[in-house]
Amino acid sequence: MEQLVQIDQELFLFLNNLGNSNWDSFWNLVTDKISSIPFYALLLYLLYRSIGLKKTFLTLLLVAVLITFTDQLANLFKHGFERPRPCRQEGVMEYARFVAVRCGRYGYFSAHAASSAALAVFMGLILRPFWRGIFFVLVGWALLVSYSRIYVGVHYPGDILTGWIIGILLGWLFYKLQKYLLKKYFSNPSSPAHKTS
Repeated sequence: MEQLVQIDQELFLFLNNLGNSNWDSFWNLVTDKISSIPFYALLLYLLYRSIGLKKTFLTLLLVAVLITFTDQLANLFKHGFERPRPCRQEGVMEYARFVAVRCGRYGYFSAHAASSAALAVFMGLILRPFWRGIFFVLVGWALLVSYSRIYVGVHYPGDILTGWIIGILLGWLFYKLQKYLLKKYFSNPSSPAHKTS
């Protein structure tokens, strides 16, 4: 375990120190959740065009639950493991580039990585039949957001990897749930939901 921690720290310092001041503003923008709002708006439009208003509303409810669950699970892990972020870890922070707006207390695992991966998988699987290549665009966006957490100095690669594993699993499970709910409430000709859809 100590060797894995050391490798994680060394990999973090390598990736983090690839940055330079010319790109700091860009990566701070990428890591800010507010900057993704236009991207989310585009996804909402694509979703509406693909599956209609009522199915979009159900899907948005699932997205809200998915993101909330992912964030709360990350908080549970952070306070359970209490692993300091690299910007607070002695022996690491002295050699790292810290360019984030703030440095939280604990970092395992990354909620940014988990929620972006979960959303990419969930929305990517839903939209894939309608919009060619959208799945890879979403995965690329999630990777960009995830790397930004290393760049700004607040997460180790291990935090990101764990977040991705959990995010992919949750995104897939919620996709299956969405398919089940659509089949149950929108596929039965005798159901009120089907008649009004």
